[in-house]
Amino acid sequence: MLCPGCVMHAMPQAIRLWQHYRASPMANDVVILGLHSVFEHHAVMNPQALAVYLYEFKIPFAVGVDRPGESSPVPETMQAFGMRGTPTTLFIDRQGRLRAQHFGIEPDGDMIQRIDQLLGEE
Repeated sequence: MLCPGCVMHAMPQAIRLWQHYRASPMANDVVILGLHSVFEHHAVMNPQALAVYLYEFKIPFAVGVDRPGESSPVPETMQAFGMRGTPTTLFIDRQGRLRAQHFGIEPDGDMIQRIDQLLGEE
């Protein structure tokens, strides 16, 4: 919620992708999922603040809360996937395997191309 790249670019893009795939024949094959990863300002970046953010910005897809790291301010999922920061996009195939990871913002067309490539696989 305090990441400018996430608020101004990644979340609007995720909404556009969600809308794109909801309107396609592949609607049941694509899951857009947000992950609230707090690695700074822990006191104000709590689930209650997230609920307000999701409501106010009308986020149409599920958003989970990353578990805090035990020995680091970096949350567990960020650590597990070696994420360098936010926004980061993970592309996971039907078998649950991480197929690609991108730190930063990519054009919508590039994201759609990656997703469609995964959808085209058996």
